[in-house]
Amino acid sequence: MADYWSSIVLPMLDGAKMTVLLFIIAIIASIPLGFLLTLAVKSSFKPIAWFAQTYIYVMRGTPLLLQLLLICFGLPMIPGIGEYLVLDRFVAACLGFILNYAAYFAEIFRGGLLAIDKGQYEAAQVLGLSKWQTTTRIVLPQMFRVALPAVSNESVTLIKDTALLYAVAVPELLHFAQTAVNRDLTIMPYFVAGAIYLLMTLVLTVFFKWLERRFKFE
Repeated sequence: MADYWSSIVLPMLDGAKMTVLLFIIAIIASIPLGFLLTLAVKSSFKPIAWFAQTYIYVMRGTPLLLQLLLICFGLPMIPGIGEYLVLDRFVAACLGFILNYAAYFAEIFRGGLLAIDKGQYEAAQVLGLSKWQTTTRIVLPQMFRVALPAVSNESVTLIKDTALLYAVAVPELLHFAQTAVNRDLTIMPYFVAGAIYLLMTLVLTVFFKWLERRFKFE
């Protein structure tokens, strides 16, 4: 029995490493990109603002799975340049997750900026702070505090969405669970996979709750 459970759990734990790696890469890259998109939306240069708004609308308005399939399988089919756009499946998946989640984080940060009272800007002017000082010392700290709960929620969604790697043939947690199900004709691997996902989301939830307490949300 112990050997059987090892044959199920150990491969899924190896798959979970891929899941965690994708999550780390996506979260590290998409949050700064999302913030840059937020700044672009607020840009006084209309073409940049229009491009950022259109990008956010398209990425949030189409399924992440569709975007992954397009990057993995669609780009190489473009006539003339497709052969130069063939990416490693994991790299392509990382790119898709980063581009998609950056749009969601951009909206979260935009909401954080809108939540800041205009009086904060007026007070900064009275104190003689420059625009840069106002942004870095007053606006950004408050924006991140307001946005943190939503960032936490989106991060939990991201760790679950990594299961979409299965659709583009990247061997992650769900891939090994399905392999075990097909091999042993039992649904137990699904429950094991679910337990591993729950554990990962629990760790994330505890971490963000700690951050919220640190920033005095509670």
